[in-house]
Amino acid sequence: MSDRNFTAEEREAMKAKLTESRTSRSRAKKSPEQARAEGEAEVNGKIAEMPDDDRALAERIAAMVTENAPQLVPRTYYGMPAWANEAGKVVCFFKPKSKFKVRYATFEFEAPAALDDGNVWPVSYAVAALTEADLAFLAERVRRSVT
Repeated sequence: MSDRNFTAEEREAMKAKLTESRTSRSRAKKSPEQARAEGEAEVNGKIAEMPDDDRALAERIAAMVTENAPQLVPRTYYGMPAWANEAGKVVCFFKPKSKFKVRYATFEFEAPAALDDGNVWPVSYAVAALTEADLAFLAERVRRSVT
């Protein structure tokens, strides 16, 4: 498949993933504290680069994840703020609307979250704004994803 089949945003995300793979290998050689500190700095840097509306949402989500699942390690995932389990697998991530020029941001869960419930269950939530009730709802999902 040619690069012309991908949007500029998709190509940028793929480049970010390659960089993250290299970073992940180097962090595996560091102490958990060093890896966490580097991950936090990386996530905070990505959040700081976002437009105001995405940044406000990302900051609140980052605080909510940190409070409700402190065992998750911050990192980036295709250039987006994410949180991984101790095996380094992404559990959840924030996709800003500006990343792919879409209508709304999302907060999503990957397979390691194991939120399975019956035959059909949500793993992605559109986020246009965050009330305290919205944060509580997502916090419950985050806590459930790490148990």
